[in-house]
Amino acid sequence: MTNSTARTARLALVGDRSPNVASHTRVPLLLDALAERDRLHLDAYWIPSQDAEAEDAVRGFDAVWVLPGSPYRSEAGVLAVVRTAREEGIPFLGTCGGFQHALLEYARHVCGLTRVAHAENDPDADDFLIEPLACSLVGHEAVVRIEPGSLAQAAIGSERTVERYFCAYGPSRHLDTLRAHGLRFTGHDEDGHVRIAELPGHPFFLATLFQPELSGDGSRPHPVVRALARAAVGHAAEAGMRA
Repeated sequence: MTNSTARTARLALVGDRSPNVASHTRVPLLLDALAERDRLHLDAYWIPSQDAEAEDAVRGFDAVWVLPGSPYRSEAGVLAVVRTAREEGIPFLGTCGGFQHALLEYARHVCGLTRVAHAENDPDADDFLIEPLACSLVGHEAVVRIEPGSLAQAAIGSERTVERYFCAYGPSRHLDTLRAHGLRFTGHDEDGHVRIAELPGHPFFLATLFQPELSGDGSRPHPVVRALARAAVGHAAEAGMRA
């Protein structure tokens, strides 16, 4: 029997890497902790948003993580890698800006809402899917309630979690259309606002408006990050068996 934990998986880190973005500087600590604590070995490569526009930018990877740091230099590049991961069954995690762009990609390419926009990227657009939050979440800590039986609940191991937010933009309009086309909103704050989205039927497709990578000091990866790593290693093992 194949021991998937012994296989190294390739992880695409999508975003415009910067020493000024806390989540970017946290990633190396998380990768070390995943290897040491959980025997989940990830070979990570940064893909700038402009390079992500290439058709094969994330093909061959075992997981894609779209990290915060928006506005990205290329919205089109970020949307392209989200679409590839979604359509080709590559494990996917989007946090903060990654959450926002995962919803934007789904709205445009699955729901047919081709004109919806992200207010941070296109402030003069007529139809916002992602718009400034009435109360900015930057630096805010709050409870997220998670639907039982969801991927998020399986990853976190609880129906309640307390998370720190660093986002000033979130989804507002067209949520019913997204639901009607198969996207599932499985985490909400105490005011009922969407904070987690996932895609049933996909091997692993999860997006959070909070930043699990910033949980603690990095020595104990957040369960969401650990779940992505497990999905990546499982994907690599399956690919190895097919080969």
